[in-house]
Amino acid sequence: MGILIKRVYDEPAESDGVRVLVDRLWPRGVSKEHARLDLWLKDVAPSPDLRTWWNHDPARLAEFAERYTAELGAAPQTRQAVAELRALLARNTAAHTETTLVYGARDPVVNHARVLAAYLADNPEPRDPQLPNRSA
Repeated sequence: MGILIKRVYDEPAESDGVRVLVDRLWPRGVSKEHARLDLWLKDVAPSPDLRTWWNHDPARLAEFAERYTAELGAAPQTRQAVAELRALLARNTAAHTETTLVYGARDPVVNHARVLAAYLADNPEPRDPQLPNRSA
């Protein structure tokens, strides 16, 4: 999967491919024209309670990542948003197009978009049990 991560405040580029905002709230001071988003998936963002607890504290990043990845598989609307993002990634990969997860946090290292990208890379879409196992 071609997953890039970029702050919404950084200048959009053609090389970004499909730009997906993965924040629950619209970033302050950014117009829709400047953001140049293709999709806004609010439901893949951390819950308000989790975001408030974490408060982008680097010391809590590991526990935040555990809690956030648990959330990504919990609520039906979150699972649906993750499935939509996975489908987009699969289409873009097949078309040799990048997908950029766009976020608003200040820190380019300590942010939920990095955790989300790692989750998507480490947890490929579950295999359909109705289909034969191709690895056999």
